[in-house]
Order: sequence, then structure tokens, then C-alpha cells
Amino acid sequence: MANRAELTLDPLRLVARSSLRSLDHVGRFSFLVVDLLRGLAEWRIWVSRTLEQAVAVGYGSLFIVLLVAGFAGAVTSLQTGYQFTGTLPLYYAGAVISESMILELGPVLTALILAGRIGARYAAELGTMRVTEQIDALESLGRSPVSHLLLPRVLAGLLVVPALTMFANATGIVVGYMVAKGSLGLTYGDFEYGARYFFRPLDLWYSLVKSYCFAAAVTLIPCYIGFNTQQGAEGVGRATTTAVVSASVAILLLDALTTRLLLVAK
Repeated sequence: MANRAELTLDPLRLVARSSLRSLDHVGRFSFLVVDLLRGLAEWRIWVSRTLEQAVAVGYGSLFIVLLVAGFAGAVTSLQTGYQFTGTLPLYYAGAVISESMILELGPVLTALILAGRIGARYAAELGTMRVTEQIDALESLGRSPVSHLLLPRVLAGLLVVPALTMFANATGIVVGYMVAKGSLGLTYGDFEYGARYFFRPLDLWYSLVKSYCFAAAVTLIPCYIGFNTQQGAEGVGRATTTAVVSASVAILLLDALTTRLLLVAK
């Protein structure tokens, strides 16, 4: 009877522990967001650091973002030609390429790339500072780690990610047109007609809103995980992996949520 009771309680204990751990993370994350909002008042501290982080992150990520966006536009163009040749007018290719890049591929691919690059960097930097007691030393001097370390990184991501998304959209469309011109014989007039015919002003706003949501996920989640790193070098490695995976999953969830709220509801 005792063994049966233990077997019955084990799943319940596991669920209870998971629930308590999740609630603990929600509470800690909420307090972190509140501290970030309070830290905005100390603008003399975070302005210069934000600009440094924005230049480092934006300039360092520009090449890989444009490279991936170009390949995404090229592949979309080739697949469009495979599907539509002989059945639909060629100007549909312009609509498919432009709308695919603006609505989905540009924002999502950019965010996933930056989740691996920026997310891993933020988590590793903050985790190393935590385990080497640099953050504790900063607090002992009466300085706020939020204003000095977290807020500049979050604001830099909010500035850089939307800009990189717009560059990715433009690059994917241009490369997609060039590939379609060579493989399908699509003229610029047909491409422009298809892109204009199906384009709506909401599309660009939708892409911009998604990029801001993804920027929050790419910055806030890794900063939270890195800031709360424990257990030395092993903890830093675990925090880096967890930050990238968590940010990527959050991006996909936000993608579905924003599509449901902004497009389907419309």
C-alpha cells in the first residue's frame, strides 16, 4: 500500500514542482520588467551604453541577416515558379514573393537568427558576470545592474531588430525578383503589378509590430536567464542554451498570436 501511495504521489509532486517553478519564473520575470521600467529614469546611465550595444549588435548581425533573407527570397521565387508555371499568371509570383517576405519570412527568420546570436551573447555575458560576482560587486558599490547592464541591452535590441527586419524584407524581395527574372522570365512590370495588386498598408505595419514583439523576446528572455545564472561555468553553458531555445519558442508563439490578432481578426 505504501509503494502504491508513493507511485501515486510522485506524478503529483512532479506537477506541483513544475507549477511552482513556473510561477517563480513568472514572478521573477515580472519584477525584472518593473525594474527595467523604473530604470528608464536613469537615462544618463543607459543612453551611451545603449548606443554602444546597438552599434555592436546591429552592425555585427547585418551581414548574416541579409544573407539569410536573400536565400529566403531566392528559394521562395524558385518554389513559386515550380508551383505556378503554366497555371497562373506570372505576376502572381511578385505577389507571393513580396507578401511572403513581408508577412512571414522576413520577421521570423530575422528573429530566429538574432535569437541565436544576440540571445546567446546576452545570456553568456550576463551569466559570466553573475558567476564571477561582477554583478554582486556592482550592487555593493550602490550601482543598479538593471540600468548599467540589462536596460541598454534590451533597448538596443528594440532599436536594432525592427531595422534589421525591414532590411531583410527589402533584400528578400529584391533577390526574389532577380531570381524570378532569370528563372521565370518575369519582367519588372509584372513583378511590380503583382506586388502592388495584393499589397495592403497593414502588411508593413504588421511586419513592424511583429518585429517589436520578437525583439522583446530576443532581449528580455536571454537577459533574464543570464542574470539569474548559477553553478559556475556549467551554469553559464546551460543558461546560454536555455536562452536560445526559450527565445526561439517565444518567437514562434508570438508569431501565431500576432497573426491571430492582427490578420485573422481583421
